[in-house]
Amino acid sequence: MFPRGKADGVAPRQRSWLRPGEHAIVTGGSSGIGLATAAALADRGAVVSLLARGSERLESAAAWLRRRGAVAVHTAVADVTDRAQVTRAVEGLVRAAGPCAVLVTSAGQSRPGRFLGLPDEAFTGLVEVDYLGTLWPIRAVVPQMVARGRGTVVTISSVAGLIGVPGYSAYGAAKFAVRGLSEVLRGELAPHRVRVACVFPPDVDTPQLAAERRWRPVETDAVSGTIAPLRPEVVAARILAGVDRGRPVICVDRIGGLLARFGGVLAPLLRRYVDHRVGGALLGAASGVRGSRRGAGRWRGGAGGSGRPARSHRARRGERGAAGGPRRRTRRESV
Repeated sequence: MFPRGKADGVAPRQRSWLRPGEHAIVTGGSSGIGLATAAALADRGAVVSLLARGSERLESAAAWLRRRGAVAVHTAVADVTDRAQVTRAVEGLVRAAGPCAVLVTSAGQSRPGRFLGLPDEAFTGLVEVDYLGTLWPIRAVVPQMVARGRGTVVTISSVAGLIGVPGYSAYGAAKFAVRGLSEVLRGELAPHRVRVACVFPPDVDTPQLAAERRWRPVETDAVSGTIAPLRPEVVAARILAGVDRGRPVICVDRIGGLLARFGGVLAPLLRRYVDHRVGGALLGAASGVRGSRRGAGRWRGGAGGSGRPARSHRARRGERGAAGGPRRRTRRESV
């Protein structure tokens, strides 16, 4: 399922952040990006610890890693939103497998929906899982990394943490928070030789993506649903390649890379693109065609808007001609 061996062209001397036999802890490690990254770390000889809520899925994931040749696999059941549980779990894993050299915070959830329709619990819940669920494991392992003068923290944000995507007001805000935390920690921990990298994946073919589709409004699909999801193992390989190269910002697809590098410069164009796609999606939904691009022009809606697509200059000129005399013939109509 996951490719083995060297596939990223990075020389072994550049991989000093992870030595064979060192301990890597992966939260959300029972499925998706977390499990794929754990497998990639195990292929490099790491002792891997998986931390997640569900004991059955954890044991199934650990058994699968052992079958494919992992040096050693440990598990711990904990809810990442509960700091005390996370601290106890990390302490137990460190006693069993040694100090943590690499932490990957992959636990997360998504709950798309229009802002006006989302319950308050969606916002508080995603802050607890996506942001605090990233913060508490970092708080548990970073002190020992600083004491040792060595360590790597990899956080998982999202492309929705680079640009505001309609339908992700709760999820995007939490992922922007992960991005902000990672940027601050990178600067603070660098003098202690602790590296911090933040990953910005697009849609990934995981159980989470399958679960969220029933909540996605048409506007979200119009903006992000046109891109085929990546496989978790592809994302994992690109995460490790990014850490190998010492990148604090890891984008695993071209769109994410462009947003990370030029998002500020491209912001006006990005806003126009989003408005264009959302307008078309809403018109398509109104006509009964989900995701239709018909009429995906400017949208006069929302506060102060009429809720109708803007008419083009040519259409208005034609209407003026019909009302006030003969309409001027266009070049295309000329004989």
